[in-house]
Amino acid sequence: MIGALIITGLAGNTMYSPAYFGVRATAAAKRRQRGFTLIEIMVVVIIIGLLAALVVPQVLGRLDEARVTKAKSDLQGLETALTLYKLDNFIYPTTEQGLQALVSNPDPSSVTHWRPDGYLPHLTKDPWGNDYQYANPGSHGLAYDLFTNGPPGNDNSKVVGNWNADQ
Repeated sequence: MIGALIITGLAGNTMYSPAYFGVRATAAAKRRQRGFTLIEIMVVVIIIGLLAALVVPQVLGRLDEARVTKAKSDLQGLETALTLYKLDNFIYPTTEQGLQALVSNPDPSSVTHWRPDGYLPHLTKDPWGNDYQYANPGSHGLAYDLFTNGPPGNDNSKVVGNWNADQ
């Protein structure tokens, strides 16, 4: 009799009875269904806000660096095309002919060795959406100046040109 009381417990339900498991399963299900408190949600939102405040300025700074790097790469491609133009025609295009001379023949009567397919398929814009600038002769000790003015509203401190592209 004492053994039966120990096995069945005071409520009369054994550990193997459905009533015993039903009460335990229901309590566990209620604990799992309980949602997050307002405080927990606010803590998570504050943490995400702090992380964003630290990461976003770093990413935006990298965006400017990436645009300058892209401009330098574009300038190198344009310099290569200008060099090929000079090898074929013995002179660089004039300032008036500009970079368009790399895409279409500027003057068939004077430029006799211009490649039929051109030197570039098309001219691209700089990373800020502006045209690349070309001047022949150059004013920085080179045969020509090839540059971009950089971002809008630039005070000429961020000009990227063939004279400072390696900096």
